Amino acid sequence: MSDTVRTPPTGGDAPLTLTEAPGRSLGLRDSLGLWGNLGVSLLLPVAAVFVVLPGRPLAQTLGAVVVGAVVGALLLGIGAAAGAREGVPAMVLLRGLLGRRTSWLPTAFNLVQCVGWATFEIVIIAEAASRVLDAPRWPFALGAGVLATLMALRPLGVVRLLARYAIWAAVLAIGYLYVEVLLEPLPELTEGAAPSFWTAADIVIALPVSWFPLAADYTRHVRSGRAAFAGAGIGYGLATIVMFTLGVLALAAYGSSGLDVVDALLAAPLGAVAVLVLVAVELDEAFANLYSTAVSAQNVAPRADRRVLAVVVGAVATVLALTFDIAAYEPFLFLIGAVFVPLVGVFAVAYGVTPRGAWDTSDTARARPLFLLPWAAGFVAYQLTLPTYFGGPGSGWTAWWTARQEQLGIDPANGWSASLIGLGVAAALTALLCLPSVLGRRRSAR
Repeated sequence: MSDTVRTPPTGGDAPLTLTEAPGRSLGLRDSLGLWGNLGVSLLLPVAAVFVVLPGRPLAQTLGAVVVGAVVGALLLGIGAAAGAREGVPAMVLLRGLLGRRTSWLPTAFNLVQCVGWATFEIVIIAEAASRVLDAPRWPFALGAGVLATLMALRPLGVVRLLARYAIWAAVLAIGYLYVEVLLEPLPELTEGAAPSFWTAADIVIALPVSWFPLAADYTRHVRSGRAAFAGAGIGYGLATIVMFTLGVLALAAYGSSGLDVVDALLAAPLGAVAVLVLVAVELDEAFANLYSTAVSAQNVAPRADRRVLAVVVGAVATVLALTFDIAAYEPFLFLIGAVFVPLVGVFAVAYGVTPRGAWDTSDTARARPLFLLPWAAGFVAYQLTLPTYFGGPGSGWTAWWTARQEQLGIDPANGWSASLIGLGVAAALTALLCLPSVLGRRRSAR
């Protein structure tokens, strides 16, 4: 229930402020198209080197990709379905978990990560385009920033275009690249960064989960929770498998690494055309982050016009892409992502045991600071399993958590999934917090 969302929408697109009700104009096809496009990203083939299990059969690496994508997509689907049922953006949805003012804490984290990822996407687009066309990077960064900002002004119209046209262009480009890669010999990979199956799966899990704080911003416009769950889970899950697998196969076929995967794909006949199509499709990730930054800010300022917010955020991200080495910022973005992984576990349990219609997202949602404890515990469990890399080689952050591992007798090369352990700890502690209220409802129902 919500006191914030009151008046009917003023137009055919997303509401301009949080005080307007969202239109329910998106169906399963729109949802599948949106999430399929968001999953088609050049970042995934580039990151494939981190999921490769060196010296092991290729099937094991591909198995880790599938397992990670399925787990991550299921978690993403939970947030997407909740957004459709409650009809509110993602950060407002967290009012039901933490209370209105306490939800400002994850909102602050999300604002930082959304601006950062929008900037990083603009850089990736500009870098890939400059390599394809052998031209300076800055015009492409400027153009990508402007186009992504314009897309954020009419988000639902963009979603429909993605579902009807962009997804098919992406499918054709990816299909062509697969054919070219599979025509090459695929020897076993002897170089890679994943020390274990679950560490590799962990990298893949992180990608769908990173969209959890944004999912409801879009699925609040989907007509049913089932369509939202299927669209996000199937659309993003399949795209994740396809793009990571393309990167792994390219590494095997061409023996490249990191951004060199893009150069390897460019070497294929018509590879430049296919990569340019994927570069154009990459705009939707930048647009989604810009739009979600604006909508997240409305959790604190509900009457702020999302168009004004989107223009401001788009300008900031574009300037950052033009002036900063965003690659140095990437470890911090993964640290912020690790913050949200256990929050998914807390939310999933608390939302699952709450009776339908009792999830309070209103302006008067009471504070529930106790739920910060399982969130924090899950984050600690994540860091003790696999400390995030932040601050450069020998950084105090990573060294501190590594020292705690040593004190607790945890092998730094344990090979466990930090995502699953963080989720499990957070979910288990949340279940304990929710147990008294669940038992109380059962007793009163007798």
